[in-house]
Amino acid sequence: MSTYRIQGATGEWEVVIGLEVHAQVVSKSKLFSGAATAFGAEPNAQVSLVDAAMPGMLPVPNRECIRQAVRTGMAIDAQINKWSRFDRKNYFYADLPQGYQISQLYHPLVGEGRIEITLDEKDPEGSTKTVGIERIHVEQDAGKLMHDQHPTMSYVDLNRSGVALMEIVSRPDMRSPAEAGAYVRKLRTILRYVGSCDGNMEEGSMRADVNVSVRRPGEPFGTRTETKNVNSVRFVMQTIEHEAQRQVDVIEDGGTVVQETRLFDPNTGTTRSMRSKEDAHDYRYFPDPDLLPLELDDDFLAECRASLPELPDAKRHRYEGDLGLTAYNAGELTAEVETAARFETLLAETAKGQGKSEKDVATQVANWILSIAPGVINALGSDADLANNTPAANAAILAMQAKGEISGGQAKEIYEIVLKTGRDPAEIADAEGLKQTSDTGAIEAAVDNVLADNPDKVEAYKGGKDKLFGFFVGQTMKAMQGKANPQVVNDLLKQKLG
Repeated sequence: MSTYRIQGATGEWEVVIGLEVHAQVVSKSKLFSGAATAFGAEPNAQVSLVDAAMPGMLPVPNRECIRQAVRTGMAIDAQINKWSRFDRKNYFYADLPQGYQISQLYHPLVGEGRIEITLDEKDPEGSTKTVGIERIHVEQDAGKLMHDQHPTMSYVDLNRSGVALMEIVSRPDMRSPAEAGAYVRKLRTILRYVGSCDGNMEEGSMRADVNVSVRRPGEPFGTRTETKNVNSVRFVMQTIEHEAQRQVDVIEDGGTVVQETRLFDPNTGTTRSMRSKEDAHDYRYFPDPDLLPLELDDDFLAECRASLPELPDAKRHRYEGDLGLTAYNAGELTAEVETAARFETLLAETAKGQGKSEKDVATQVANWILSIAPGVINALGSDADLANNTPAANAAILAMQAKGEISGGQAKEIYEIVLKTGRDPAEIADAEGLKQTSDTGAIEAAVDNVLADNPDKVEAYKGGKDKLFGFFVGQTMKAMQGKANPQVVNDLLKQKLG
């Protein structure tokens, strides 16, 4: 990947990027209360007395939220701090009933880690880069203000208030919008594999604060701005592009970049100023007096580590090494945890049905999962009943194809009927005439007829016009009504044409 530079009027500029990703922890209840966390509930339907900051209510840490954060730290090879502490971050906002947020500033739960990203995702064997993780701390989310429900008033929904967040803070190691996009996608993949966050950026359960500064290549860091709550990979990249160019324009016009908090407008692809950037002392941090420090024992840490699944990088290397898949296919199959799960289920079913090793059928299954099956499903749209899309049905189609009983085109036709009706693939092949013949005698007779009917083209082929071979194949397949095994046709034609 070429070095990303911004071309200013006075020369080249380099962009420096750090991301603070807020990931909502998967748990049935909030960080310090028993209130539910389900998305989409009626406003203020999931608010406990603790969340509403009623007098005398005390927070109690949710063990599952701490466990999920620790598991996430382990998945990025980070230091797990056996002793950590909660702090109060004091500020007034209408959707923060306590008047402070319980967070971790000085002693976070998770320390330094790292994430490896692929710089060109279309070339998984290409160059990679390691992005450092500074920390992961656990904190409670604020509520949500709704400004469009009343002509003169804003409403407050506290359903989100107190929900557990992991704030995953990167080092300023990224140097282009593409690197930042690759980082967010990779982090989302890891979180979804671990099961600690569902990664639904459109629902707000994963969002990024984007820190951007510019400098002349090789010079010290410039003044950074922070654009808050960006909720898609595309918007993260747009934020960086716009904000970096804006800062270059400011500097080259003789101005000074102001450290501030900004907002991204997805309708215009631009950022605008929200408020001056606060420093830590503005929040008057101090240890939360209602919460004891967290102390993790070795048994708890061992249980967290033992619960981790095979992570995407390890799975990708296994697919390449043990199954012989291409780097591209291995990367595509492991990019989403659901895709990898479908692949492994179908792989086992197919190998069993064909009496072969998983390595022998891996490429066939990978092509089906990544290309053929999605193509049929997308073409059918709402006519596809995905309840019929069982591993057994898919494996049966692949088995018939591997035996030469059906062609690739017939496999697609059978799969389409399966999705619509749920009928058995073998029954469909028989009843609908969707089988190809490998009867050498019948195919040979058709080949002989085609060659006898086209003596001039036979002579031309033997005279060096190799492209006519496709003509003979097409004529033979037409004579066999498309049901001849193409491999048998090819072999017989090569034999007879010399």
